[in-house]
Amino acid sequence: MSDYQLYCFAQSGNAYRAALMLNLIGAKWEPIWVDFFAKGEQRSPEYREGVNEMGEVPVLVDGDRKLTQSGVILTYLSDKTGQFKPKTEDDRLEALRWIIFDNQKVNGFLGPFRFLRYLARPAGDPAVLQFLKGRIDNNLAILDKRLARAPWILGDYPSIADISLCAYLYYPAEEFGFDIPATHKNIGPWLDRIRALPGWKHPYDLMPGHPLPGR
Repeated sequence: MSDYQLYCFAQSGNAYRAALMLNLIGAKWEPIWVDFFAKGEQRSPEYREGVNEMGEVPVLVDGDRKLTQSGVILTYLSDKTGQFKPKTEDDRLEALRWIIFDNQKVNGFLGPFRFLRYLARPAGDPAVLQFLKGRIDNNLAILDKRLARAPWILGDYPSIADISLCAYLYYPAEEFGFDIPATHKNIGPWLDRIRALPGWKHPYDLMPGHPLPGR
């Protein structure tokens, strides 16, 4: 019997954060597929009333508790299990700083860019994609520079900050049209270190809904 359920779908980097965390901590969990593309299930009144009023994934179910927003889920699971938890108060604040930066600037731009370029039908306006790509390049450079200082975001150990920041970076390069690990000398080895953690799985192997029909 599963201890947790996670509402998710394979193409969501936001859901991947939560799914990867569950796997890395060795939790017993069950994915609940949300048909985001064909049915738009997340927009239904039933979903918004019974699962998440924001109409989003991921949603973590732990008994009677439902948690939304990936940063909240990561924090909850690290507090509950002690795994990937920042070790000091300064580290806790630093992890929060990078999780917010990630949500707003790193994966916050990568997610919409990938959606508009690869998943949306029709694809997004080239001018919009060009604008997003400029922001992505700048923000990935900030992450790459940080990782030049130490192997992990908080220094010498992996934390929820690393799990948050890697959310979209394992998706295939052809979906973005550029190869992030190959063009950022510190991000690539960092992704290899995360990949080497026991329990790591690719998002398309970890969550249901891949491949999409016609892709």
